[in-house]
Amino acid sequence: MKIVDAKVVLTSPGRNFVTLRIETDEGVTGLGDATLNGRELAVVSYLTDHVVPLLLGTDPHRIEDTWQSLYRGAYWRRGPVTMAAIAAVDVALWDIKAKVAGLPLYQLLGGASRERVRTYGHASGRDLPELFDSIRARLEQGYQAIRVQTGVPGLKRVYGVRHTVDTAAGPRPVVEDWDTAAYLRSLPKVFDAVRQEFGPDLPLLHDAHHRLTPPCRRPGWARTWSRTTCSGWRTARPPRTRRACGWCAPTPRRRWPSVRSSTPSTTTGR
Repeated sequence: MKIVDAKVVLTSPGRNFVTLRIETDEGVTGLGDATLNGRELAVVSYLTDHVVPLLLGTDPHRIEDTWQSLYRGAYWRRGPVTMAAIAAVDVALWDIKAKVAGLPLYQLLGGASRERVRTYGHASGRDLPELFDSIRARLEQGYQAIRVQTGVPGLKRVYGVRHTVDTAAGPRPVVEDWDTAAYLRSLPKVFDAVRQEFGPDLPLLHDAHHRLTPPCRRPGWARTWSRTTCSGWRTARPPRTRRACGWCAPTPRRRWPSVRSSTPSTTTGR
């Protein structure tokens, strides 16, 4: 079996979802997602100009070999554009392998380990009443965990709150406002209010999206947080007793001392 064609499909103008479609000489196709929010067209070019020509004529079953070739064959490695492109190839090749095997892909990766997975709904609002309405709407839809994003007093455009963003910007990227001190003053009060309104048992999430540096995450900067070690974190406990945990992006070696100093211990949980 050989790869005979690979096409990059760009859809949904204004958001630019990117899909890679790989086709073999036996008619088996595989799909992989290459969407990179805000830089989708860069991935399209990377795939079309640099990756697709390398795939033609290769064996789609040599997934690891292909991954290593694409990663190590480039002079400049890593980065979101490169890795998004390689990930799309990787997923598409696994899709092909699963179809050839006649099995769902999860069976090739070790089989099922659970019957269902809890998902969360996005709730946002410019102020608390609007946020509460959004949370109620997500709960009515059946979500058992909620991501909470809200406006920050004094800031006009805030990440994750659609109503604060100027949608008339057209193709230009949206420039959001940011004030770390205002954010750290505001957000704990928001979670206190949400807990008072919806109780202590509703799992809540919040996304700061890399807007906080490690020193800003030290316990004490925000009176109701503890062990906040990354940009995305979740909390399911009442105010003043919650423990935050989440998932960190790779940290350059030069930043390790700063991360260590701000995270004396790590807390994870389900």
